[in-house]
Amino acid sequence: MRSGGRTIPTCATLLSIGLLAACANNAPQSYSTGASSAAVPATRSDGTEQPRSQRGNPPFYDVFGKRYHVLPSSSGYVARGVASWYGRDFHGLATSSGETYNMNAMTAAHTTLPLPTWVEVTNLVNNKRVVVKVNDRGPFVDNRLIDLSYAAATQLDMVRSGTTRVEVRAVPAPGAAAQREATVAAVTGTLASPQPAVGAAGAPVEHMFVQVGAFSQQDNAEKLVARLRASGFANPTVVIEPDNRRMHRVWLGPIRDSQEFDALNARLRAIGVSGSRLVVDNVP
Repeated sequence: MRSGGRTIPTCATLLSIGLLAACANNAPQSYSTGASSAAVPATRSDGTEQPRSQRGNPPFYDVFGKRYHVLPSSSGYVARGVASWYGRDFHGLATSSGETYNMNAMTAAHTTLPLPTWVEVTNLVNNKRVVVKVNDRGPFVDNRLIDLSYAAATQLDMVRSGTTRVEVRAVPAPGAAAQREATVAAVTGTLASPQPAVGAAGAPVEHMFVQVGAFSQQDNAEKLVARLRASGFANPTVVIEPDNRRMHRVWLGPIRDSQEFDALNARLRAIGVSGSRLVVDNVP
């Protein structure tokens, strides 16, 4: 997502692979995984369950050649590492969960915690603490654990230094009233997304696919499908999203796991097709 002092590709390059990024020193970059999921709920402090965001929770995703696996649960999570922060350059941009980033809200980004997760962040230098809502992905730098909003960094007294050593501990989600008060600005402008299908047991039914390409012209998508079939790939499909009929996406799958994803990618590279990515779809 965002982090001070990192070297990153251009924003145009990141947007071309489905990631949102901005480039600034001492301010994290924002990335969107592009895949959606609404699977495992998180427990709230009042005993009810807080569902996962429908966006930003793929089983796994790749950034800068590294694979990240989203945790099945935040229960018991505790880690120590370096925190950074991001502010005005990212204000108003969409986060991985679909919420709008608000530099004045108490939010954060993490590579593997389910979205949303509430965490208590302790500045190990001065022992100041905050509770923030993790609603975004990042930071994608080896020595960074979490990226905090400007408001959270201000309360931890780390804005001037840019980074600090922290402990991050998952905590129960706040009650509905406290949650609205803490995040009302952040959720303004939340992106609409389709409701997940629900299976017989009440859980969303989800399938993973490999997106091989996306085209504005259907003919180009059909040509890729024909090429994939001629190369022995089973069931390549052109998918047209209900809310975006101008884009024709070519999918392979469904697939079972990351091993099958890697195997398909290797076969695609062998015929000169690159840039594929994982997508998660809710299927009736």
